[in-house]
Amino acid sequence: MKGVTLKGLEVFDALAGSGSVARAAEVTGLSQPAVSQQMRNLEAALGTDLVDHGRRPMTLTPAGRAFLIRTQAVLRQLRLAQSELTVMDLSHLSTLSLGVIDDFDNDLTPRLVTILADSMQGCAFRLITAPSHEIAGAIRARRLNLAVAASTGEDAQGVIEYPLARDPYIFVCARGAVAEAGDIAALMQARPFLRHDREQLIGRQIEAHLARQNLSFDARFEIGPHLSLMTLVARGVGWTVTTPLGYMRAHRLHEGMEVHPVPFRPFARTISLLAATDWTDHVPREVARTVRMLIGDMVIAPALAQLPWLKGDLAVLEE
Repeated sequence: MKGVTLKGLEVFDALAGSGSVARAAEVTGLSQPAVSQQMRNLEAALGTDLVDHGRRPMTLTPAGRAFLIRTQAVLRQLRLAQSELTVMDLSHLSTLSLGVIDDFDNDLTPRLVTILADSMQGCAFRLITAPSHEIAGAIRARRLNLAVAASTGEDAQGVIEYPLARDPYIFVCARGAVAEAGDIAALMQARPFLRHDREQLIGRQIEAHLARQNLSFDARFEIGPHLSLMTLVARGVGWTVTTPLGYMRAHRLHEGMEVHPVPFRPFARTISLLAATDWTDHVPREVARTVRMLIGDMVIAPALAQLPWLKGDLAVLEE
């Protein structure tokens, strides 16, 4: 559309996130007058006000809220396109075995595989997806060269860890369940705890944290397949503790669920790239850089658009 510029969209996105012209100027690298001018130009091009200029901090108008969803989608696609033009060069590799946590099966893994395939001419490439404990075990046994998985927090001999993202734990229940019970504490007593499989790393991490908080619940349900667990939640069978990455996998069930901060001491897991120490540092760092970009644009950005109160807790971790 005439008059709608990329810089204008970037300024609008920054202003929507902060409500402050000064903060938007810091984020975009423009002066405050330039930020204000970009917003005036964008609103003039669209023929409508996107922000309420009379309030501090600035808030979005209904038109602004609707346009922000499209703006963020456009900016995500542009960032992805730019990253693919500057993708790592792995053409020197003859083989690569990669494992990726199954949390990313819906979105990140297909894009990552495409990027890697384009950068590895003549390379024998193997990919597996599995739960974190299986991925981590495979790289320790040297069945994989690289792996994207949840960190155990322990030093593994012969393995280097490159942190990628912080994934905080959240409380998930059926929509309306908290209001019906009166509060979260009452709901936790009235309905069963739907556990993750305690053979899996996520299940062990949750159980360990609950034990540290002196919390215990009946062992009635223990579910391995994540979508099966979330289906039981959406149907009101019980409640669970999971992470935003896991929650976003179950997008078709979101209308039947609601999400809250955990009602006890917050905790989080770290998603990392794991590499065998016999690999040169260059390749893992390049792959980690690409995976961070994909996590930020394809997973974290959509999650924060739906659960903005997670901002700061759900985040990409730079080295």
